[in-house]
Amino acid sequence: MSISQLMPISPDRVRIAAMSDIHCSRTSQGALQPIFAAAAERADVIAICGDLTDYGLPEEARVLVKELAGIGAQVVAVLGNHDYESGKHTELHDILNDAGVHVLDGEAVEILGVGFAGTKGFAGGFGSGTLGAWGEQEIKSFVNEAIHEALKLETALARIRTEPRVAIMHYSPVRATVVGESPEIFPFLGCGRLEEPLARYPVAAVLHGHAHNGTPEGATSGGVPVYNVAMPLLLKLNPDAMPVRFIEVAARHGAHSSDISSRTYIGPERRGGSTATRSTGSA
Repeated sequence: MSISQLMPISPDRVRIAAMSDIHCSRTSQGALQPIFAAAAERADVIAICGDLTDYGLPEEARVLVKELAGIGAQVVAVLGNHDYESGKHTELHDILNDAGVHVLDGEAVEILGVGFAGTKGFAGGFGSGTLGAWGEQEIKSFVNEAIHEALKLETALARIRTEPRVAIMHYSPVRATVVGESPEIFPFLGCGRLEEPLARYPVAAVLHGHAHNGTPEGATSGGVPVYNVAMPLLLKLNPDAMPVRFIEVAARHGAHSSDISSRTYIGPERRGGSTATRSTGSA
């Protein structure tokens, strides 16, 4: 993927084409490329918020790489729960990274003056319904995984040396964007612990997926816009439109082509006041 000559579509704003839950399978060749190509024509950066593959298989990741080949935009991504299904998530990460995709797992990357921080996230519930680390060791391990993911997000945000920042994850950090799903499964669609770092490190927007029947827009308690960009949800809301959410953020003053040699900030490990943002919806 050649990216050295890319320039922002607008000199003062960066447009992001966000999507999630694309579930690329071994039979997806040719199905996703038109969506990526059309999104790249309208955006500077494509953000894929997890469930890149259907069963987390390396051959599915290789199909995805072919679908992304030659598009005129940089790609940032996080893995989702489907990408962990076969226990090959580290191999998926490497296949995609080697193809030029910035796969973030507690890491950050700066593109065109915008800092992207990403992690998968985890389940656990929201507000007073957030699961606490009490009782059986299995419950404590579950809660500790959610805490660990929140800490990875915080580490990634803290390492970004520019504004605006955009946070991408698979699980939702707020309840509002999972509404529409059965209330019984809300705790498995996200965790309010993921919202805590967003209050300490201001972001322009939060992008996530996972909730196929959720709500497309919400906000953190601090008013930061949160977008559920799960492709099945976008298709359900507008079957005739491109299943992509476009948002724009103000670019850092003076961003130029040298900014595109992206700077990556690495988190501690990779395991085996907000800036104004404008949504341009799906197309």
